[in-house]
Amino acid sequence: MVDGRPLHAAVLPQSAAGGRLLGLLAAALDGSGPAILPLDPDIAPARMRGIIEAFAPAAIETADGITPIRSAYPAARPVPVAGGTAVVIATSGSTGRPKGVELSAAALLHSARASLARIGAKHGERWLCCLPVTHIAGIQVLVRSLLSGTVPVIAEKLNGRVLAQSGCSHVSVVPTQLRRLLRAHVPAAGGEAGGAAGTPVTGGAAAGLAGAHAPGAPWASFRSVLLGGAAAPAGLVAAAREAGIPVVTTYGMSETCGGCVYDGVPLDGVSVATGDDGRIRIAGPVLFTGYRLQPGLTAAALSDGWFVTSDLGRLDASGVLTVRGRADDVINTGGEKVVAAEVASVLEDCPGVREAVVVGRPDPEWGERVTAVVVPADRSRPPGLEMLRQAVRARLPRYAAPRELVLLDALPMLASGKPDLEALRREQSPHGNVSK
Repeated sequence: MVDGRPLHAAVLPQSAAGGRLLGLLAAALDGSGPAILPLDPDIAPARMRGIIEAFAPAAIETADGITPIRSAYPAARPVPVAGGTAVVIATSGSTGRPKGVELSAAALLHSARASLARIGAKHGERWLCCLPVTHIAGIQVLVRSLLSGTVPVIAEKLNGRVLAQSGCSHVSVVPTQLRRLLRAHVPAAGGEAGGAAGTPVTGGAAAGLAGAHAPGAPWASFRSVLLGGAAAPAGLVAAAREAGIPVVTTYGMSETCGGCVYDGVPLDGVSVATGDDGRIRIAGPVLFTGYRLQPGLTAAALSDGWFVTSDLGRLDASGVLTVRGRADDVINTGGEKVVAAEVASVLEDCPGVREAVVVGRPDPEWGERVTAVVVPADRSRPPGLEMLRQAVRARLPRYAAPRELVLLDALPMLASGKPDLEALRREQSPHGNVSK
């Protein structure tokens, strides 16, 4: 609350992203309007109240107009944001106090310009927005559109028809969307996911843009497909590029204005390092200002100009980043530490596996047991636990091999497009078969 710039909660449907929300964002970026907090109108009332009380906006903007916050929530007390703040992103999660990531106009614009430059996007080329604009990936599609002098095409869902008819050159997607697109239009890619654990996806945007497009493919007009939001198996990326989809892998989070590392290489102005604890650290002009009204949390996350992420990674001699997985997804089994994402990467390279995630479940003997949750490529011929264990033991320490296998028809997903790991950690797995 440095200089009293108001914050408005923009509770608008996805369909408004190319209209009213785009206008609100433009005004937030150039300083002519209030900062905005984009929220989904379908949020449960209790959750909405919690966000409003935690983030203290001055007003709520809906399809019906602007309502002062005290008219909607009499107990609320508005608190201004710092003058440079343009957007506040409410992080996902259903328990505990929500976090609001404050992003300055300068950070958002630097990120968008660096992204456009990296992929070689031209002024006037349009973006397809098929990700929620309440998340940073969706917001950044809007920022890039503004800088490109265009209005994005808004889509509630992504499929081949939407791609083919969009008239766009660029799009951001999550792995689940890409996988479904491949499955629908490249039948041979039904079991494509895989790749060596910890293998960086390299080659750069130029390599993706040079890929040959299949005649008549729905992505034929696209010059880049930014892939982020969750870990992408190397095999999925390879299959997409083989099909001519110009995939550029991205790594980042709300605190870095979205993707700030493309194909393992930081965007211009961004620095990446790893600490003794293996955690990835990021610095540069794309960093967030802080967590809304939580100075203690901000101080814990920012250290000497570096943002300490919750992800584990390593840098090779040429500075290419490989993301190993989340630090809080490390499984402690029998006193040994297993990076869940590395095991999942091996599993997704196994025959008969379409999708896989790995979680730790409570175990009276081992503390946690490594549990593989797999969606088979063919439900009538699912992979067996012993085969999966052998595959993991061939590439990782023996203790990383899963001790339990859960077979599902589909992975439970969060609104962000990431697997719901908390649901998968529970002992009971509805609609699944378990072997030990």
